[in-house]
Amino acid sequence: MITTTTETIPGKEVDEILGIVKGSTIRAKHLGRDIMAGLKHLVGGELKGYTEMLTEARDQSMRRMEEDAKKMGAHAIVNVRLVTAEVMQGAAEVLAYGTAVRLK
Repeated sequence: MITTTTETIPGKEVDEILGIVKGSTIRAKHLGRDIMAGLKHLVGGELKGYTEMLTEARDQSMRRMEEDAKKMGAHAIVNVRLVTAEVMQGAAEVLAYGTAVRLK
């Protein structure tokens, strides 16, 4: 499935707009990651455990959004956006959303 952050797909023409599609996941911090992040905070640098966690969350949100689009019979998703929000202390939601379309 084609997914893009743009409104159009070069060389393709949108035949029908099917509607908004979305996928999300909520991830909580892990005690082991918190301990390592606390130590890393003292010396500086990338918090790799959190980077991996958010990468996995983004990937899962995108997959869920694509599944939502497939159920609608979409060929592509345009105007894709990703949003991250804290839902409670220590837990964040990653939401992927866009517009499902059929192409000519």
